[in-house]
Amino acid sequence: MIDLRSDTVTRPSPAMMASMASAEVGDDVWGDDPTVLRLQTTVAERAGKEAGLFFPSGTQSNLAALMAHCGRGDEYIVGQLAHTYRNEGGGAAVLGSIQPQPIENAADGSLPIDKLAAAIKPIDDHFARTRLLALENTIGGKVLPAGYVVEAVTLAKSRGLATHLDGARVCNAAVASGQSIAALCAPFDSVSICFSKGLGAPVGSVLVGSTDLLESARRWRKMLGGGMRQSGLLAAACLYALEHNVDRLAEDHENAEHLARGLAEIDEVRVQSQATNMVFAQFPQEHCVALEASLKERGILTQMLYASRFVTHMDVKRADIDMFVSAVKEYFAE
Repeated sequence: MIDLRSDTVTRPSPAMMASMASAEVGDDVWGDDPTVLRLQTTVAERAGKEAGLFFPSGTQSNLAALMAHCGRGDEYIVGQLAHTYRNEGGGAAVLGSIQPQPIENAADGSLPIDKLAAAIKPIDDHFARTRLLALENTIGGKVLPAGYVVEAVTLAKSRGLATHLDGARVCNAAVASGQSIAALCAPFDSVSICFSKGLGAPVGSVLVGSTDLLESARRWRKMLGGGMRQSGLLAAACLYALEHNVDRLAEDHENAEHLARGLAEIDEVRVQSQATNMVFAQFPQEHCVALEASLKERGILTQMLYASRFVTHMDVKRADIDMFVSAVKEYFAE
């Protein structure tokens, strides 16, 4: 199957599975799994942070970070389109008792500085205490402008806020922008880095930040059910991904550009945006269900909505994209 629904659908390569099979393991809850320890140290060094903590998912990594930064009844500022607000089950509110203060994202994915400033609550018993600014990079495939990040974080720190980055695809951002991972992570107090998206690992995220912050996050990880045992088997896949699959993200970005150009040639399709490994396009709503079924019959998996997202990844080759575009053209020609 050609699967364009997400970059989470990748399957581990034989070499990655071999690294998992040969991993040296211990008990991570006791803190003595050597492969997990090596992953945490390696990712922290790449990100320029003091420490790292391995999580089974990015959702849990983000939630533990929010709970480490904020207490019960506190508030974090976040984008309307941000994964931590929109796509993680409301965990901050439900499990962390943390109030989100969403702000509408600008077209480039940023949160306008004037709206950020206005959203920070004064110290008053009537208001939740604003404690944290959470950004996302990439967001909708777009790399946040470096100058904007500095300005937003500077504002947050001047008002006493901590900062967190959902860096699920920060490696995509690094490859696309030519900046190092450390440079992209530097402004933030904590960053969640995911390995099960474009990097191709089957599972796993690492939260990086200060040693003190991650001590708090470790306790929340245990409470949230994220304390795993011989998790070096999974950490080995993440190490393999970090060592072998970062630079190749450029191929995914080039394939997404190729996909956007192909779809733009179809009269019935309107390409809205393409950035890094994501293409967003609009299709006639009355055709979405039938088109998705037609593509599936051809061995192509999509989530065909009026406004659809297509994601390139290591299991999608240039020929697969050409096949997809041809299938869409043939559908509308019929």
